[in-house]
Amino acid sequence: MNRPLLVLIQLALAAAAGCFSAYAIVSMQASDPGRGPASTIALVPTGTGPVPSAAPGAGATVSYPALAEKAAVIASYRDAVASAGPSVVTVHSAHTSKGPLPLAPTVLVRGLGSGVILDRDGYIVTNNHVVEGASELAVALPDGTLQLTRVIGTDPESDIALLKIDVDGLRAITPADINEVAVGDVVLAVGNPLGVGQTVTQGIVSAIVRRGMNPVENFIQTDAAINPGNSGGALIDTAGRLVGINVAILSHSGGSEGIGFAIPVDYVQAVASALRASGRVARAWLGVSTAPSAGASGALVVAVERDGPAYRAGIAPGDVIVRIGDRPVTHAQDARSVVIGAEPGTHLPVEIVRNGARVPVDVQLAHVPTQATP
Repeated sequence: MNRPLLVLIQLALAAAAGCFSAYAIVSMQASDPGRGPASTIALVPTGTGPVPSAAPGAGATVSYPALAEKAAVIASYRDAVASAGPSVVTVHSAHTSKGPLPLAPTVLVRGLGSGVILDRDGYIVTNNHVVEGASELAVALPDGTLQLTRVIGTDPESDIALLKIDVDGLRAITPADINEVAVGDVVLAVGNPLGVGQTVTQGIVSAIVRRGMNPVENFIQTDAAINPGNSGGALIDTAGRLVGINVAILSHSGGSEGIGFAIPVDYVQAVASALRASGRVARAWLGVSTAPSAGASGALVVAVERDGPAYRAGIAPGDVIVRIGDRPVTHAQDARSVVIGAEPGTHLPVEIVRNGARVPVDVQLAHVPTQATP
């Protein structure tokens, strides 16, 4: 498959730390079962560490097996996997490719990635690079049944694609509230790495990687193992709720090195909604930078792009945006999420709070300039 836009955190990480110059950004290409992964895969045996123990209180008599059993139950994420696992599918793709020589035969190249069922109607989200250029597509459900699928729409900029299958009895995944996700939270990556079948790996949220110029504003960084074939799969929390869609890794070997990235669930939902409505994602520009509003909901305006839509509407730093169109703005990132799918030139009523008073303004959205502040 072609490399997606995710030249990703494109040297954002390299800019943040010079040591990353020895690494390559690897978008999670759909694996090719026929050829195998490009890099050498080493199978490393793993062991089970000692079971944590707690000192019983004075006079208490607690057997070690009882403590071990309790610790095992606490450490298990079986309920989360049981909840989310049926919603994670395998995406099979195929396309024809001609060799480099003039008389080289055309061959059928097969690829494999993952996807997540968004609702019971059969809409499935995956990465654009999993399906890009595919002439044939099929989805394998967790029970092994293979279903023909069609592409509803793709968005190469965010590397998101929306698929559709017509099957009854599907289990839709439950989305998490992205505003409750924080660094240090335990997360699980669910997908089909290297074509071995549905696999679950565990890690934590390592960072929230903020990228203002990329269509995806905040990537979720995790150390959960992510490998080719995990693309488009789910990153879930310990309640089995969707936190993000796995999309890329930072690696110098081509395999997992503990630095993986996922597209946050709120952005995935916004793009999927636009793709479902029109098959494409329009991107308009509001022209503000926002931060959390202290002690209240809304998006605090910290900067306004000169001559941008917000500037022309009279919005200024210090204002708090509480509504755009018919949608309330609760968190800082909502101001940008609301305009995903809106056409440039659209007039939107915006409500701001200024000096304690609510003020309505009219904003005409514009095209995203090349060097815009989001």
